[in-house]
Amino acid sequence: MERGAAVAVRRLRAAGGERVPRVPPPPGRGEKDPGGKRRDCPAGGSRWRLLPEARGALLVLLYLLALRALVQLSLRQLLRRPGPRDFSAPRAREYLENITAVGPRTVGSPENEILTVNYLLKQIKAIEIESSDAHKISVDIQRPTGSFSIDFLGGFTSYYANITNVVVKLEPRSGAKHAVLSNCHFDSVPNTPGASDDAVSCSVMLEILNTLSKSSDPLQHAVIFLFNGAEENILQASHGFITQHRWAKSIRAFINLEAAGVGGKELVFQTGPENPWLVQAYVFAAKHPFASVVAQEVFQSGIIPADTDFRIYRDFGNIPGIDLAFIENGYIYHTKYDTPDRILTDSIQRAGDNILGMLKYLATSDKLAKSFDYRHGNVVFFDVFGLFVLAYPARVGTIMNYIITAVTVLYLGKKILQPRNRAINYMKELSVAFGFTLLSWFSTLVTVLIVAVFISLIGRSLSWYNHFYVSIFLYGTAAAAKLILVHTLAKKFYYKNTNEQYLGEMFFDVSLLVWSIALVLITQLGLCSAFVCAMWVAFPLLTKLLIYREFKQKGATIRFVMIYMLGMFIPYLYIMYLTWTIFEMFIPIMGRSGTEIPPDVVLAAFILSSTVILSSYFLNFIYLAKSTKKTLITLTTVFGVTLILVCSGVFFPYSSDSANPKPKRVFLQHVSRRFYGLNGNLVKSDSGIWINGLDYAGISHITPHIPELNDTIRTNCEDKAPLCGFPWILPVHFLLRKNWYLPAAEISPTNPVHFKLLAKEQMRWDSMKLTFEVSGPSHMSLYIRPHERSTLSSWSLGDGTPVASIGGDYFVFYAHGLQAVAWRFWIELKLLGKELWCW
Repeated sequence: MERGAAVAVRRLRAAGGERVPRVPPPPGRGEKDPGGKRRDCPAGGSRWRLLPEARGALLVLLYLLALRALVQLSLRQLLRRPGPRDFSAPRAREYLENITAVGPRTVGSPENEILTVNYLLKQIKAIEIESSDAHKISVDIQRPTGSFSIDFLGGFTSYYANITNVVVKLEPRSGAKHAVLSNCHFDSVPNTPGASDDAVSCSVMLEILNTLSKSSDPLQHAVIFLFNGAEENILQASHGFITQHRWAKSIRAFINLEAAGVGGKELVFQTGPENPWLVQAYVFAAKHPFASVVAQEVFQSGIIPADTDFRIYRDFGNIPGIDLAFIENGYIYHTKYDTPDRILTDSIQRAGDNILGMLKYLATSDKLAKSFDYRHGNVVFFDVFGLFVLAYPARVGTIMNYIITAVTVLYLGKKILQPRNRAINYMKELSVAFGFTLLSWFSTLVTVLIVAVFISLIGRSLSWYNHFYVSIFLYGTAAAAKLILVHTLAKKFYYKNTNEQYLGEMFFDVSLLVWSIALVLITQLGLCSAFVCAMWVAFPLLTKLLIYREFKQKGATIRFVMIYMLGMFIPYLYIMYLTWTIFEMFIPIMGRSGTEIPPDVVLAAFILSSTVILSSYFLNFIYLAKSTKKTLITLTTVFGVTLILVCSGVFFPYSSDSANPKPKRVFLQHVSRRFYGLNGNLVKSDSGIWINGLDYAGISHITPHIPELNDTIRTNCEDKAPLCGFPWILPVHFLLRKNWYLPAAEISPTNPVHFKLLAKEQMRWDSMKLTFEVSGPSHMSLYIRPHERSTLSSWSLGDGTPVASIGGDYFVFYAHGLQAVAWRFWIELKLLGKELWCW
């Protein structure tokens, strides 16, 4: 060491002719120094080095880009293993083409109730003819009528009449007492072929039925295939099946096939409740896994405004299950672009392989018959880049989390258990560094949100919708620059007399402490997603222990940086994998999330969170770097240029590119409105085109092309009428408060609504029972707002207890299939004052 230093001094003399004093290396552990205060510059002549800015910034950038490339490669690799397969994707595609050729399949239409049903029955009959003697196939057409209340979309009640379910049971010749259910829906929303939502799932189920029925291997349990014909009507057909069908009582578990996008991988995003054996079945049987307990906890938090038949089977059938959905390319979900050609055959193949494997496993498992015995306990599960799934009981995860936390406490405690002055100084400096970290997060949050609000106010929201990387260049660079700036200022002014090695270790400890606190809090909340925090504590701590000597002796060398990044590879790769999956789900949702939620604020907050997470173990590099000036200039320049381009309107949010469309969603209804008073007299009537833009931009991008559509025709709320007096099909009024009404000629519906009061009966306890009869089209909505001196105490819908929607009104969604009789129902109103009002 001394000889090396002497050689260094001689070389400097030879090169410059000046005498340079030798500087001692930075203080090591246990040495008595005042808490890391600089005695001299450690880089002056020692072998301890600082990180060159350009090289360090480039390494971090390349590291993140390499992780992103690996994530993209993993997400795009649909099939894990080549080779012969039992499931035939080409045959499933043929089913898909034929189902979508029918056109849009709304409930109550001949396309849904007759043409699609007849096609399904024809294919099932053909499969039955070719089936093995080991199996028996039974087919039933169910046309249920019923009602239920649900807290989705603020709470409402649903009533359905004569809708259609096609139910097929495959069982051993000798019969079976227990069954597993596979569910899809063949109906669609209006104006879309509904290839991904959900015709492809029904096609997959048909081919699975074909494959299983031809197998000579006997099944232990029955497999029930439910092709339900009214899911888009907010889960009506599944409710009709699970509460009324004679086979429903035999079901012990279910698999629900859904879509929130078009093709790609099908994500397991809900399991249970509890029943960890179902996750183990997926782990064992799925050939191409893609599952995450994080997605489950995000979905069940209600952040995503959606629901599936999973809820009905869970809540009304008390049955555990697995929920899968295609999530890629949600931009064209529920649009005319949702066509079969956009779904890759490999995507169909992987879904078929996975679901076929799971149904085979469950139909031959002893646990299905005894599922009640295995019901307790939650499970932590996640796929490892599509290669395999890790799953373990949540209680084991809790123990692991606390062990990791304990090891971290030991690591930090060793630094505190020093001579008194050093310990106090370390705790003080750790607290200050923690404070600077929190300050950097808060100031970054304020900065990024100010930018997002500004973009929203000037009418440039969603500029990134068709150009995703614009959001990274706008909000990502702003967040990174602000984080670096705050820490650079702290280093320059507060830490100007502190050596860099000490600061590097200190801010690593701060990041470790933050993740440890998050680990404890999330574990205490009982969330299985805590495993992510556990990864971000365990791997960095292990890395730190492995490279401690290298760092202590030589400083921030390139070798140190490379080993450091390699040690962080697994947590960083996984968080990038998880983040990108969430991005794929959330970004398209911003184009249909309503007029009240500023999408730029939401996305900016999400990008800020991602930036904070990804930078957490690179903050120490700011203190180990010689400078951050060029990095700050580069980030600020990129941000500034992007902001100017966004403000000038260069990035149009939508695209009609046939290869990759990202359409704007606008919902138009030609309506005629009539308002009547309590005495039955007509008070007001009008007709017009009622326009709802489904995103925050409203119709601002339409007005330049159609000048008649502007803010002068913004709707006015009829305060005395429920839901402002407009015909909402579903209670989404709180999400779409900005809408427009263009006067137009009156329309004459082919099947107008007829609403009659049939009876009025005085009841006990100052209440009045009113009986009504309604007939009309296949979809109707009923709003009820009791008189100010009365309350709605009961009715003949749901379980008899009225459920109020947001705002206090009562919303009933009604739908019927073909040949439904008139709808009769009653309500009971209770007097609040002294006199009972009469009609």
